[in-house]
Amino acid sequence: MILSHTFEEYARMVKAFHGSAAPGIMIGGSMVDLAYRCLPEDGLYDVICETGKCLPDAVQLLTPCSIGNGWLRIMDTGRFSLAFYDKNTGEGVRIFIDPPKLDAWPEIKGWFLKLTPKREQDTALLMEEIEKAGGDVCSVERIKVSLDLIKKKKSGPIVICPSCGEPYPSLRGAVCPACKGGMLPYEAGTGQHRKMKITG
Repeated sequence: MILSHTFEEYARMVKAFHGSAAPGIMIGGSMVDLAYRCLPEDGLYDVICETGKCLPDAVQLLTPCSIGNGWLRIMDTGRFSLAFYDKNTGEGVRIFIDPPKLDAWPEIKGWFLKLTPKREQDTALLMEEIEKAGGDVCSVERIKVSLDLIKKKKSGPIVICPSCGEPYPSLRGAVCPACKGGMLPYEAGTGQHRKMKITG
């Protein structure tokens, strides 16, 4: 079980939300389940994911925490781990993939450590191992999050950017960060927007 869902039910949820039952988000479900089993039931928790790949979607599917509501943060260290911590005390647990524990699950190990080329992976066997292993490929450590270091920054009043004409938080500077340059992988208009005419 992954919280109150069977593995098959969770796989269907994942496909609907993520597009496919990717191995990372399937393992992520077991990691979320393990975190809940290690924490008091009546707590209010925020989550930190140490990767932006797959794991945040498991959190968003199975908990009230999302990137949009600010209860889920991505601090990308590249490690496949997540931390649940009490919103008020910072006390919590960190769940992470523990390499020595992968030895018992060769298909997971080959996929996770990129030892097996994708074309040679046995997807059915990989999913079977992920279901059987559950949280057994993970370890848990107690943590205390420094709430002062991660508290949300106030955005300040909203002003109109003198360059593009769009609203943005004034604490971001004299012009919006997009107009300062280097933030976006696309160009749109020059200064004030060139509006598209929508027909049909």
